[in-house]
Amino acid sequence: MPDSYFRALLIDRGPTQHAAVFLGVWSAVILLLKRSKLKIQRRALTHPVIPENYEFVLSSRTADQVIRNIHAIAEDPDRFIVFNRILVALSNLKNLGRVGDVDDILRSLAERDESAHQTSFATLGGFLWAIPVLGFIGTVLGLASAIGNFSSLLDQQADVSAIVGSLKEVTGGLSTAFETTLLALVIALVIQLWMTAQKKAEEVFLDDSQEYCLKQVVSRIRILPFEQLGE
Repeated sequence: MPDSYFRALLIDRGPTQHAAVFLGVWSAVILLLKRSKLKIQRRALTHPVIPENYEFVLSSRTADQVIRNIHAIAEDPDRFIVFNRILVALSNLKNLGRVGDVDDILRSLAERDESAHQTSFATLGGFLWAIPVLGFIGTVLGLASAIGNFSSLLDQQADVSAIVGSLKEVTGGLSTAFETTLLALVIALVIQLWMTAQKKAEEVFLDDSQEYCLKQVVSRIRILPFEQLGE
């Protein structure tokens, strides 16, 4: 009995229900992919790119060594947020005159990644708006159908027993109408909570990435004055 009820709730409630379930599944797939990508991105934070030797000084002369370390860790480092930030900063190292300039580049890249992070949830936000609306549309259609059936029942001028029997079908239609909204709201609630958790996890990762860059690059860098003139 429960299986048949849930099957009817998910499948047998009309096109608006199908659309709400479809968007819910689509949202779940997006969140699963984002979770998988975040797990891969986090692996980069476990690999130090600067030699652990405390005597090592990061400068324009030693930047190539760090770049080689990054390419040894990942075949395509540009796909990793933290590695891409470091590569961009190191590629501009010879043109910079202050450690603060490197920090400014890393912060600029962090802001860009933060903007991309916010944009990546735009589709899910649209789905979360559409799912409850589809549920309300299904409810309105169900109510209209139930009221129409009730009006046709009164027009038939049947006896009381026939009216009572037909009223069960009308009330059943009302139940179906409200179940449409119920399912849509449940789907939206689950996706909203899941999205909030995923968004928080990505924000923590971005903060950890910024801290990683500060520890691995900014705190170890030394830009020598007139270094280029002495080459």
